[in-house]
Amino acid sequence: MNDGTSPRIRITVMRRTTYPDLMEQYENPIEHACDIEVGQVFYTDGGECPDGLCPSAWETMRPFVAELARGGGNFYDGWMKNPRSAMLSCNDGFRPVSFLVEVVG
Repeated sequence: MNDGTSPRIRITVMRRTTYPDLMEQYENPIEHACDIEVGQVFYTDGGECPDGLCPSAWETMRPFVAELARGGGNFYDGWMKNPRSAMLSCNDGFRPVSFLVEVVG
């Protein structure tokens, strides 16, 4: 819950994709890889990984979330139309998930 000292950050799952050819060629078969669903939304105040969010995805986006929570933004000099946001993806090269990370309050 937001204590009023930092903005609330929303993390929205925007897209999932898979690369079956790469999986076939390089990945050891795994039974369960990812529970994330398009449209799923997570909230954080910047300090903790939201419940249900993949810890690996969190590690990828954590520096951006922390910067937004501190009031920063405008990553890479105007990369995003909304300077208080970032479009990020997890580091799974076989089934990447894209997340919109944005300040909402």
